[in-house]
Amino acid sequence: MTKRFSSNTKYLPKGLMILYEDRDILVVDKPAGLLTVATETDKRRTVHFALTDYIRKGCAKSRKQLFVVHRLDKQTSGVLIFAKTETAMLNLKSGWKETEKEYLAVVNGRLAEPSGTITSYLTENKASQVVYTTTDTTKGKLSHTTYQVLRETKRFSLLKVHPLTGRKNQIRVHLADLGHPVVGDRKYGKANERYDRMALHARSIRFNHPFSGKRLFFEAKVPEYFDKLVGQIPTTPLF
Repeated sequence: MTKRFSSNTKYLPKGLMILYEDRDILVVDKPAGLLTVATETDKRRTVHFALTDYIRKGCAKSRKQLFVVHRLDKQTSGVLIFAKTETAMLNLKSGWKETEKEYLAVVNGRLAEPSGTITSYLTENKASQVVYTTTDTTKGKLSHTTYQVLRETKRFSLLKVHPLTGRKNQIRVHLADLGHPVVGDRKYGKANERYDRMALHARSIRFNHPFSGKRLFFEAKVPEYFDKLVGQIPTTPLF
């Protein structure tokens, strides 16, 4: 049985909200603009760095560690899970195929079909770090993404998206392949777009606890930015 710990927010940076915490896992609502983990050029402005400081309560000599379970792109907001032990991380990853993730995306244009499944083989150009669809099945990994149109305006469409596989940049590439890139995605969409952020949000996640096996569900509030693009979105959507 898991025990929920009280959160000491003193060491949390502004904008990072803890959704759940126990002795094994930490679930947060990641804001857009913050890296999940360090890169060669940015070691400290990451969710991982901030939460490591949080669990160590600011004590540099603490040996407490935080383990990455999955990642969100820098400009993607929403639910993100970390493990507090290596065993918890390995248990989560071993059962990751049973994890259900739901995203909200605002894309350019209006889709021809109200729902569908996008399937392709994805690979990455390591030099440019660009993921793309390939017809060479020996190079790419089979990837599936389902979508459903929730709302339309003259310029944009709000989609509910489920990545059935977990490839890097999968949702962004698949929606761009469909001819409807995510609003604000300068990498796979319109390079000259000048929006505040990329309109992709990890709305919710459902997974098994790494030790108790209990099915857990967490959701992150939809950013107000989405309301500006497509109108007010219900706090408890009917989907």
